[in-house]
This record gives sequence, structure tokens and C-alpha cells, in this order.
Amino acid sequence: MHVLLVAVLAASVADGATARQVASAERSSTAQAFDSTAVHPEARAAIDRLWSPYCPGMMLEVCPSPGGAMLRDSIDRMARSGLDADSIIELMLADYGEEYRAEPRSEGVGGLAWYIPPAALVAGLVVVGAFLARRRGLRRFGRPDPTPPTDADQERLREAMARLDEEERPDF
Repeated sequence: MHVLLVAVLAASVADGATARQVASAERSSTAQAFDSTAVHPEARAAIDRLWSPYCPGMMLEVCPSPGGAMLRDSIDRMARSGLDADSIIELMLADYGEEYRAEPRSEGVGGLAWYIPPAALVAGLVVVGAFLARRRGLRRFGRPDPTPPTDADQERLREAMARLDEEERPDF
């Protein structure tokens, strides 16, 4: 029994080592993670503002595909040859299309994407503030202060409360 247990344990350890070797080989054969410290600052600025054409829905900076790695390397070479980030982005978008721009332009119709959300947030805060001010009974927005009840009003209130107490008294 013990011999069988030792054999199964040895086989599982050997399989574990094989699985680790396969995983290591797979990692080395695919593109490595993007090392942003070894990249020119202009290239990093350009890479941070582009979607990956090779990994749908991922930024170019985190795209694990070999095509993404080659594109990052070519952007780095462009930056080291003297191009600035905006020029590199425009060249990439000319090749791949405007849909790979990760952030909208700040001028023209794209500028609306920068200005409408903060304006909507401020307007929403004003609306919520006005609602809360009215809800809490703060006397703003031209509402007059209520007048205190007169002696006649207080007498009517006492009579109404007495009638209510009489009606609610149990009959047993």
C-alpha cells in the first residue's frame, strides 16, 4: 500500500514539473508583458493613448500578443528617432484607423466628450443641492417664513386633538 502511495506521489511531482516546464515555454514563446521603464518617454505617452489593433478591447500597453509587442517596439523606435507622441499617434491612426484612439480629441466634436461630463456633474450637484435644501426646510429660493400660529389656531388644534383622543378611546 505504501509503495503504491509513493509511486502516485512521485508521478504527480513529475507531472507538476512537466506542467511548469510547459508553462514556462509557453510564456517565453509569446510576447512578454510591456516593460514601460525601458521605453522612451514619448513612446510611453503614445502607447498609453492607443487601443491595441491586435487585442480587441485592450490598451496597447497591456496587449500580450506578438503583434502588440512589435507595434510597441516600432513606436519606441519612432520616438527614439525624434518623433513626439502626437506625431506617433497620428501615424498609427493613419495606418490602423481612428477607432484605435483611446481618448477623444480635445477640439471639435471630440471636445464635447471632455466638457459635457463635468458640466453635467456640476448641474446634477446643483439640482441635488436645491432638492435637499427644499427638503430640509431651509428658507431659500424666495419661500417666505411661515407665520406662527395664532391663539385661535392653537385653540382649534387643542379641540381637534381632544376629539381625536375621544374617538380613539377603546369601548371595552
